Amino acid sequence: MRRGDREVKEIGEIIRIMEGCDVCRLAFHGEDCPYILPLNFGMEVREGRITLYFHGAAEGTKYRLLARDNRVSFEMDRGHELVFDRERGYCTMRYESVIGRGRLQVVEEEEKLPALSALMAHYHGGDAAFNPAAIPRTTVLKLAVEEATGKVKR
Repeated sequence: MRRGDREVKEIGEIIRIMEGCDVCRLAFHGEDCPYILPLNFGMEVREGRITLYFHGAAEGTKYRLLARDNRVSFEMDRGHELVFDRERGYCTMRYESVIGRGRLQVVEEEEKLPALSALMAHYHGGDAAFNPAAIPRTTVLKLAVEEATGKVKR
């Protein structure tokens, strides 16, 4: 990272930033260029290991690309605030962000309920009920995060 003074290395701080984000962008290895997709997500942290969960329909470009290569990168950000110094003609942005990579896979049927519960908890806090009839027709993906770094400009 070019600006080491903005780097976040502590896993607890990285997780705190991720918990405050509402969109995670996944980057797939596309056919002739990268394919990036903004998704809602849920998160689980066990023994310092981060797992991200996503949901969607049962078909589409992401599944075709996933079948070819399950390595993905991700990015999420929050806390955007424009800072404009009119006198100096200087403009910058405050933010917090996390980027990382890992391997993405489709969740088995028996893992869907806890994964979807993590997704609901991220947006609704605690135990948010949802209609279980949606589970069989929902595809759930799981990203085992292998590497993550944070960056903050306050």
